[in-house]
Amino acid sequence: MGNPRYIVLLGACLTQFTVIGMLFSFGLFLPSFEAEFGWSRTFLSTCSALAFFVMGVLAMPGGRLSDALGPRIVLACTGTLYGIGFVLMSQVNAQWQLLVIFGTLIGLGLSSHDVVTLSTIARWFPRRRGIMSGVVKVGTAFGQVALPPIAALLIVTYGWRTALFVLGITASVLLLIAALSMQRPPAPAAGTSNIMTGASFVEARQAPVARVFWTLCATQFLFFPTLMSVPLHLAVHVIDLGMTQTLAATMLSVIGAASIAGRLTMGALVDRIGGKMAYTICLLVLLVSLAALTLITAHGGLFVVVAIYGFGHGALFVVVSPTVAEYFGMRAHGAIFGTVLFFGTLGGSLGPILTGWVFDSFGSYTPAFITLALSAAIALVLVRTLPSPKSERLNAQASPTPPAP
Repeated sequence: MGNPRYIVLLGACLTQFTVIGMLFSFGLFLPSFEAEFGWSRTFLSTCSALAFFVMGVLAMPGGRLSDALGPRIVLACTGTLYGIGFVLMSQVNAQWQLLVIFGTLIGLGLSSHDVVTLSTIARWFPRRRGIMSGVVKVGTAFGQVALPPIAALLIVTYGWRTALFVLGITASVLLLIAALSMQRPPAPAAGTSNIMTGASFVEARQAPVARVFWTLCATQFLFFPTLMSVPLHLAVHVIDLGMTQTLAATMLSVIGAASIAGRLTMGALVDRIGGKMAYTICLLVLLVSLAALTLITAHGGLFVVVAIYGFGHGALFVVVSPTVAEYFGMRAHGAIFGTVLFFGTLGGSLGPILTGWVFDSFGSYTPAFITLALSAAIALVLVRTLPSPKSERLNAQASPTPPAP
């Protein structure tokens, strides 16, 4: 662990563990907000959706700041504020207060956890981007496994307000420690950047002229609503089907546990089979799980379905960063990756709201699951139109750089 790249890896894992573990745990607080304030699931989903939208908007400047200033200062600021957001959430009494917290502090914390950590890892491990991205996202999975049961225990024992306060303080401390572990990699020697990245690069302003850039953005927009909606609504969905809150927390942990296999498997495969095929496999798994969610209500069967979903959920978070590097190299990786993430979170911000609205309107999540499945199917079709990375890089090299606006 003395090697600085592995210290950075540990810091990235801890960031993912804390940020996403906390986000997953929020779904367990929905019944408390409903019971105490009478707030609808549409409103509570809107709060999370607002955070996802802010996450996407800030991911673009976050990626650029990470490219310019390094990851440590960006993660230290956003991580500390993320934890403070949960502390303040423990004191809310009005809807506008929850909206403001999610629209500022929670969204700010989410904005950097992927684009900064994964871009930094891609720079530190140029020949093993896929598998190391998978290792980082295993940190996410461990957070999904470990934090929901802890949150459920705190809610049952001390109440939801104390639970949020304790989790928020803990999150701030862990994220600050993680940020201090992050540092930018040493600059490559002159004339060796293409050898080290394994791909030619395009500048951030060149990316929009490439068809593959817009295909990746559209694909992210289409499948990301599922990744944001299912974890948020799953706990309350299975509670509606008769599960206890503790068993619902276990269901969330199943997603995290299954996603470990997805992240590691696809992290290793994406380096070998390429981003296009990796995306294809992930989206097929996602489609199967969404179709099953519309049909299965038995508790035992749901655990199997959620495990399948968890595999696809985890794998999809791994393939994006290596695929961006595969097509565009590393010169402006943070900026390009951040922009692709923006389109994902734009779609992701709509998904939870519409899912909550569907339940409030129809008393069932089935129409929402069907819509999410159709969206994932369209994403799969788009992925199959991607060119080979080799030909795309050659086209990028041949194309002149358009003038900056």
